[in-house]
Amino acid sequence: MSPSEPVKKVQFNVYLPPDLVKQVKHRAIDEGESLSALVERVLTEYLTKEPK
Repeated sequence: MSPSEPVKKVQFNVYLPPDLVKQVKHRAIDEGESLSALVERVLTEYLTKEPK
């Protein structure tokens, strides 16, 4: 795949407490990004950290 091609995305469902979902949605709005982009960024950051 060339760098100009968009990365294929797939959908998956997770179940989280309503208050956490609300906080995440508000954070995405505050940071000016989509909910999907925020979750992708945070999960990527988490997975690239050295394990404790």
